[in-house]
Amino acid sequence: MADAPKPPSCASCSAVWQKSGTTNCWSSPENRPGRPANCPSKTAPEIIDESFAQYRGDSDDARLARMAAKVEGLCYQKMPGSDAVVARWTRVEDTIALAKLMGWEKIGIATCIGLLEETKQLAAILEAQGLEAASVCCKSGSIDKLELGLEESDKVRPGTFEPACNPIAQAEILNRCGTQMNIIVGLCVGHDMLFTKYSKAPVTTLVCKDRVTGHNPAAVLYGQNFYFKRLQKIPVVVPEE
Repeated sequence: MADAPKPPSCASCSAVWQKSGTTNCWSSPENRPGRPANCPSKTAPEIIDESFAQYRGDSDDARLARMAAKVEGLCYQKMPGSDAVVARWTRVEDTIALAKLMGWEKIGIATCIGLLEETKQLAAILEAQGLEAASVCCKSGSIDKLELGLEESDKVRPGTFEPACNPIAQAEILNRCGTQMNIIVGLCVGHDMLFTKYSKAPVTTLVCKDRVTGHNPAAVLYGQNFYFKRLQKIPVVVPEE
């Protein structure tokens, strides 16, 4: 049995980027720095070529890839009188632009119950932009967590009624609505996976739930030298099944 290929680690090219301001995959052919041993461009060229071939032609995937690349270009602008390029659109604007370029009008929102106000604001923005918004809350059906086979101690507030999230229902309800794109607003880790798995429409995440950082999980990556250094030293302990 052949040995499994060494997993790619594009994260290691961070040092190359910091040193030269570029990497092998982000530079012109004549100025490229060397590739690390497990660079995907070196270890999986057939996958890269076969995947890129899917973006050519008239398929839904090809069109989505082209429109996504187009939005990437539109969300930046050059500063007058300089070579500087700055971002000009928020993620909400990127999402609206992609929907319009794809011709999608019915937009679903799978929301956490804790972000209903944010979802209300998002729906208002989508509708002001000429889109139709349908939103479904994670607690739809109001079924007690105990019916999942959990214990009272597994609840956030033991001894109280606490409904379980139902991401499959969220997806199926939006499927029934005929949404053409679905947006995740704050679903829990795992619930977002189930929603994405069962959604017939393409899914994008607008809000990634993180109760500690105000739904800005990247803050942990920037704060490892002070607030979150514990994540490099102390294991995250979960109860045994």
